[in-house]
Amino acid sequence: MLRFLRIEHLAVIEALEVEFSPGLNILTGETGAGKSMLVEAVGLLMGGRTSADLIRTGESQAIVQAQFDVPGSSGGELVVRREITSQGRSRAFANDTLVTAAALKDRTAPLVELHGQHEHQTLLDPQSHLALLDDFARLSAERELVGEAFREWKRLQAELDALQLDAREKAARIDLLQFQLKELDSANVRVGEDEDLETSRRVLGSADRLQRLCAEAYEALYDRDTAALSTLAAVWKRVGELAEVDPGFSPHLEARDAIKSQLEELAFALRSYGGSIDASPRRLQEVEDRLALLERLKRKYGPSLGDVVATRASAVRQLDVLQNADERRAGLEEDTKTAGDLFLTRARGLSAKRREAATRFSRKLQDLLGDLAMGKTRLEMRFGPDPPDSAWTEDGIDVAECFLSANVGEDLRPLARIASGGELSRVMLAIRTLAAAGAPGKTLIFDEIDAGIGGRVADVVGKTLARLGESFQVLCITHLPQIAACGHTHFQIVKSVAQGRTQTRLVRLSGDERVEEVARMIGGAVPTDASRAAARELLRGGSESERPGKGESESPRRAKAK
Repeated sequence: MLRFLRIEHLAVIEALEVEFSPGLNILTGETGAGKSMLVEAVGLLMGGRTSADLIRTGESQAIVQAQFDVPGSSGGELVVRREITSQGRSRAFANDTLVTAAALKDRTAPLVELHGQHEHQTLLDPQSHLALLDDFARLSAERELVGEAFREWKRLQAELDALQLDAREKAARIDLLQFQLKELDSANVRVGEDEDLETSRRVLGSADRLQRLCAEAYEALYDRDTAALSTLAAVWKRVGELAEVDPGFSPHLEARDAIKSQLEELAFALRSYGGSIDASPRRLQEVEDRLALLERLKRKYGPSLGDVVATRASAVRQLDVLQNADERRAGLEEDTKTAGDLFLTRARGLSAKRREAATRFSRKLQDLLGDLAMGKTRLEMRFGPDPPDSAWTEDGIDVAECFLSANVGEDLRPLARIASGGELSRVMLAIRTLAAAGAPGKTLIFDEIDAGIGGRVADVVGKTLARLGESFQVLCITHLPQIAACGHTHFQIVKSVAQGRTQTRLVRLSGDERVEEVARMIGGAVPTDASRAAARELLRGGSESERPGKGESESPRRAKAK
């Protein structure tokens, strides 16, 4: 469960802290107030891509930090943090340990499912339906094995295709690869070399200053009558006399040799470093020339030196294949056939599991859609014929699409062609509810799941989210008062201008504050007595949902922002 979120200097957010509660947490506010930046912040903690554009104007970095309750884990919690600099670089931490963005994603993915704005539009692409079925049936491991076999088959197929080049193409390809290898071998590139050379360039550009600083520091420590090491001898003599009277000074006296040794090491390091700097213009020119060469290679084969090194390794492999084509072809044909057979075996096994799960998937979706005011809906996952090997993909051999009939007497038709925006939103909510059912303990975040719905349907969706909140923590950004009224906890996102700067705050609402916010959502910027009465009625209906987390203490503290 997402217990705590802190954001600093992210877009319109100066500084914001919020403690979320179990159950359905509702977030409302005017359009443009910054609601989606909360989703963006959580996305960053899930390994999302960073950009310097996310940093608040005038700031050097943005920080997003969150605390998750993780029952059964060591310490029972996970604290993650993402820092973004004005150069677009980022650092990620998990429990104060530096990790990669990919590792951060691995840590947070089991804890959060994030469903952004317009996600229901993905249902318009039939290719997405198969992935939704796989998520429901927990087939990710089998799908990964199929993808692994496919990639190996494609690699061998590409290698075999390369051997089919005619003599002229083969000779041209060999010439190109030999030229690249000659160029790269001559450069003898080392990963990280550009960073080392940049450091050398800075040192050489400041050689005179560095040598002066080393000389002055060495002299102050070691090489004059009033040098620190000479002066310390008198200090230790007096500390020794103090220790004879008061043993409390004995530990300081015992540290004398270590301190002296460290200062001597520093003095010698200063002398050695100052003497080692080659301040000649020739050395600086060598560094500049080498950096220019590396930049040219990065532009040609990069963008990084790691890519340059990888290009050389690839060229070696390709050249070996082309120069030994005749010997290689027979074995490669057999390897390719074996890899294709392995892919087909795994893909057929995955296909059988998908077809078995499709019936359960359709039946459960129909039941959930019935709870979402689509009680007459019929839904079916239909599979096409097995494609030829030219149409195989990493997902296997299946082509599948959801067919739907929302009205009695109408034939099942492709979901992407007949569903309205409101129906797509409800289908996606039902699918995500199904997916969450097998992932206890997750936090589900919905950014405007209410697209295209209103009236009675909005009330039904709100109560569905509230029921979902009895088993999971749910965060829902919404513009609909019917959904807002069903929340167990309600936050208002407020945008204001102070000292010429836009700021976003998050306020936890209760009592009359919540009535005013729901009334605003019903009737506009200035609530009326009628809209307040309607708001109270909605909130009474929403409060019928049982609050989650009975027995848990919920922090009374309001969300803080500044």
